Amino acid sequence: MIITTEQVDIEVAGSGMRTLIAAPKPAGAYPGILCYSDIFQLTGPMVRATARLAGYGYVVAAPEIYHRIEPPDSPIAFDDAGRDRGLANAAKTTVAEFDADCRAALDYLAAHPKVAPGKLGAAGFCIGGHLSFRAALQRDVKATVCFYGTGIHNGKLGKDTDAGSLERAGEIEGELLLVWGALDPHIPADGRAKIEAALQAGGVRFSQKLYPAQHAFMRDEGPRYDPQATDEAFSEMIAFYRRVL
Repeated sequence: MIITTEQVDIEVAGSGMRTLIAAPKPAGAYPGILCYSDIFQLTGPMVRATARLAGYGYVVAAPEIYHRIEPPDSPIAFDDAGRDRGLANAAKTTVAEFDADCRAALDYLAAHPKVAPGKLGAAGFCIGGHLSFRAALQRDVKATVCFYGTGIHNGKLGKDTDAGSLERAGEIEGELLLVWGALDPHIPADGRAKIEAALQAGGVRFSQKLYPAQHAFMRDEGPRYDPQATDEAFSEMIAFYRRVL
């Protein structure tokens, strides 16, 4: 499916959150997906992932998660300095600020002329996987995909000591798909087990996929990229959205 892309500034607390919008070009009503990046913001891999998802029939909104700190249009380099910069930006952002951004982006999607009423979902990578998990706490989010979400099992997110995301799992009314890499040191097996137990205890509808891959295996730049696992995980996401949304 042919798509269109544009950048918009979504107002949050009196300032603009620069957001990439990718949408199917044909007229119609499509599900809307809030899609979160990793700590490096809207880099080439994230822009390509956003466009690819839109091509399957979704209106995708990918915000700059550090818009309060970085100037607009500020992708962060995939190097040591960039990693430190991204982590420092995360440490300056409160969970309440991340949640406010989430609500603003969802409201934008809900009002978008190409988004079908009542069909909102979320997705995210790394820190974005945790942010998408928190998006699932919003009652109007029906389907959420968390790709190797960091900090869900131990509460680490942004400036707050403990985001308390997992403790709120019982509030999730939609359905989750959790995608993990078995070789990911950031979310070890016991961390995955803790998440699974909390979701089961909360009565959350969810499924999981575990690939023999490293952290950030879907980022199509760098030594950890796994094309086969990426394609399989992407296909799982599309099948999930088509079933739920």
